[in-house]
Amino acid sequence: VDEVHRFNKAQQDAFLPHVESGTITLIGATTENPSFEINGALLSRLRVFVLRPLAAQDLAIVLRRALSDTERGFGAWTLTVDDAAIALLATEADGDARRALTVLEAAAGHVGKGGHVDEAQVREALQLRFARFDKGGEEAYNMLSAFHKSLRGSDPQGALYWMARMIEGGADPMVLFRRAIAMAAEDIGLADPDALKLAVAARDAFHMLGAPEGYLPLAEMTVYLATAPKSNSTKRALDAALTAARDTPAEPVPLHIRNAPTGLMKELGYGEGYQYAHAVPEAYIPQEYLPERLRGTAFFTPGPFGFEKEIAKRLAWWADLKRKAGESSAAE
Repeated sequence: VDEVHRFNKAQQDAFLPHVESGTITLIGATTENPSFEINGALLSRLRVFVLRPLAAQDLAIVLRRALSDTERGFGAWTLTVDDAAIALLATEADGDARRALTVLEAAAGHVGKGGHVDEAQVREALQLRFARFDKGGEEAYNMLSAFHKSLRGSDPQGALYWMARMIEGGADPMVLFRRAIAMAAEDIGLADPDALKLAVAARDAFHMLGAPEGYLPLAEMTVYLATAPKSNSTKRALDAALTAARDTPAEPVPLHIRNAPTGLMKELGYGEGYQYAHAVPEAYIPQEYLPERLRGTAFFTPGPFGFEKEIAKRLAWWADLKRKAGESSAAE
């Protein structure tokens, strides 16, 4: 079955009983990742053989066979092709024999029967080649992953390259912007709060400008995010808070920070003892905001880079005020 990934789930399931009973031997070919495109039940009953891209020397053999084949190739055309042209074509075909033969056919059509193909004709034919980017396939996710990891790894060169590869391959720029906005929050966070703002602004600028002018703010955003200080403190804080919320789903809100819109609620103690922070010069009054069971828990711990150093100073200052308030209460 060629292009077996084109079968939908129900059609793939129809193979199952016959494969299990041995009635049929299923041999499927696909250009996609079987893990994504083939049902797990069917895939578990099959062996997967990965066909690697052809080496340049193998492609050169394929091309020479095509030039000598009088039935299916160009043997009857009596073409002469430079060794350098074949070497260039074999290298630039990215391991794809079909692509190499397509470019050879384009070059042969340009020079005609009895013509001579050199590097110039091959380069001209190669200009018709489309960048490899399958919007819904594995390669799309691989490139998007490479883009994200280059940003996280503080490599503007790699990030720009994969950004450009995806653009040249016809990727929707919004895919890049969505990944970059998520990366700004996940991998930069409060180390540089402007990163998220710039990513959103770059997306809005693209909407306003369109292509190709909109690629400039995309590139600017890419360089900025790649060179910004990195921190995942916010992500770790979110994960820790979510875990605590799942572990303590019934913890009540402390009475002093509850909403008290009615007289009855006030009689029940709602809001009693709450202290308004702006009532003091420091705009900070030490009081508890977490449930009793979680008091003292620190979900967020700032990192050592960028703006988080300033946040660390503020947290230390508030902690000192809280400590002094505790000492004062103890003395009384």
